[in-house]
Amino acid sequence: MKEVIDKLIKFRDERNWKQFHTPENLAKSVVLEAAELLENFQWQNQEVDIQNVKEEIADIVAYCLLLCEHYEFDLKEIILDKIKKNEEKYPIQKSFGKSSKYNKLDQ
Repeated sequence: MKEVIDKLIKFRDERNWKQFHTPENLAKSVVLEAAELLENFQWQNQEVDIQNVKEEIADIVAYCLLLCEHYEFDLKEIILDKIKKNEEKYPIQKSFGKSSKYNKLDQ
């Protein structure tokens, strides 16, 4: 990932865009790009443009990486921490085959 992050930062810095990459703007961009990804699936009978799906995923992840860089988060570490937290919230015996939110698993 370091290579990807370094390239993103180089691309950003060569264009003097860091000034625009505030946490708020990066978070907004994640949501906007996620909406563009979702647009690929707007109509169920429509064929999906796989190339566009890849590009939107790349945009989302790029903005997330830049947000991590801003806060000096280790992406691997925060994902592994979240998986551990989710393992506790969604124990296999209660959540297997269910899409319920963790606070509704016992209902």
